[in-house]
Amino acid sequence: MSEANIKKFKRSRTKRLYYFDYSLFLMLIILFAFGMVMLYSVSAYQGNLKFGDSAYYLKRQAFFGAAGMLILFIMIKVGYSFLDKLSGLLYFVSLILCVAVNFMGSSGGGSVRWFRLGPLNIQPSEIAKVAVIIFLAHLISRSNKSLRSTASIIKAFLLILPFVVVIAYSNLSTAIIVAGIAFIMLFVAGKKSLVFIVLLIIGALGVVLFIVFQGYRSNRILVWFHPEDYTEGFQTMQALYAIGSGGVFGRGLGASMQKLGFVPAANNDMIFSIICEELGIIGAIGLMILYILFAWRCLVIALNAVDQFGSFLVIGIMTHISLQVVLHVAVCTNSIPNTGVTLPYISYGGSALIMLLFEAGIVLSVSAKIPIPAEADEGTVLTQ
Repeated sequence: MSEANIKKFKRSRTKRLYYFDYSLFLMLIILFAFGMVMLYSVSAYQGNLKFGDSAYYLKRQAFFGAAGMLILFIMIKVGYSFLDKLSGLLYFVSLILCVAVNFMGSSGGGSVRWFRLGPLNIQPSEIAKVAVIIFLAHLISRSNKSLRSTASIIKAFLLILPFVVVIAYSNLSTAIIVAGIAFIMLFVAGKKSLVFIVLLIIGALGVVLFIVFQGYRSNRILVWFHPEDYTEGFQTMQALYAIGSGGVFGRGLGASMQKLGFVPAANNDMIFSIICEELGIIGAIGLMILYILFAWRCLVIALNAVDQFGSFLVIGIMTHISLQVVLHVAVCTNSIPNTGVTLPYISYGGSALIMLLFEAGIVLSVSAKIPIPAEADEGTVLTQ
């Protein structure tokens, strides 16, 4: 080997290598592709019935997915660090949007949750979830030592409380998710366990008060216990019929009967029930394993992140996706009262899909900043 080649080889060995979680990216692609297949299967009948186009919902979801993927790759290229400086602005803008939608938003399904901009519907609560994660990651990374005191933890919760209250006015399930994200992120950062028990009790009481003072939510508790006795329990009963009729191996992809107008909101809030009907318990378990692996890779990235801001960004995103999966499955199986929660990367919804892909871009950008030790081989993959 010539002297020039030796110097070139030494430079290549000393060049710092960075890790990128290709396994997480592959899982994301599988989830997105599976979601597109299931969405077409579930929505083809309704699309043809309402719009004369069986691929209507699929085309719209593909458009939003393409936009989300573009944002994802931009995030990977640019990196997540700039979000630290924008955390305050994102906090205030998203809060203003959440307040404004109650006065200027469009209604759908009995609730006012969207801004309608031509053919597009923007849901501010989806933006709020990400804004809360970014803001708390900024707060924790800048004041981690002070979060050891009870007062600082309570102050942090009070900063998130306006989001919870405003969103709960029209969308209690999303408010619970936002509160859950804040709770987990601050619990991981905090050192006082007793204060979190107290906050958990206060939160539970807050949910009870929202249910008591809004009569239709109180009725959902009754429907939850005996869905067969109430007309409001129709959706739950049809979802349970779908899950039960799927059996172990399912009726087969595209062979669902319940999606033919029997299960309301089958393409978003109840899509898991149709997955169970068509792919059976085996298919549902396979999907849950994929979500668990997705969360595990997020945890690996969070533990190896180069800074606290990146680490808590990933913890918040992992919490968000995990909570939403659990709540969606719980609603479909009638384990909790019926409330609108979509299944991440699977359910129909433009705002939700774009924000979820944006979150995935953040996680992957955090992974791309993780340095591989100089003595490691280029094929090294982080596992812990």
